[in-house]
Amino acid sequence: MVEIPNSELTSKFIPADDADIQDIIEFAHTFDGYKAHGSFEGCAEIANIHRLDTLTNARTCLFFEARRWRHTGEGPDKRDMVYIVEILASIRSFIADAELA
Repeated sequence: MVEIPNSELTSKFIPADDADIQDIIEFAHTFDGYKAHGSFEGCAEIANIHRLDTLTNARTCLFFEARRWRHTGEGPDKRDMVYIVEILASIRSFIADAELA
């Protein structure tokens, strides 16, 4: 997947809440949380506390969840999907603010 920098991210790229999980995973991989935070550990620290206070951190959380599913071999359950919808809403909010500016 081709990375999309925050500065080029628009609402058209963000999957709907009810999108197929594969579409959400593909979107998650348009961002590299490891690179953004300098390491796996830096990325995990942000993701494991569900830090959605910036666009970068929200995208980090989504990226890390997608990586977690890949490495565990399990897809998201209902509780995970509630969190994914929260992350997507957060990303949409940051993008909407930027698009209005």
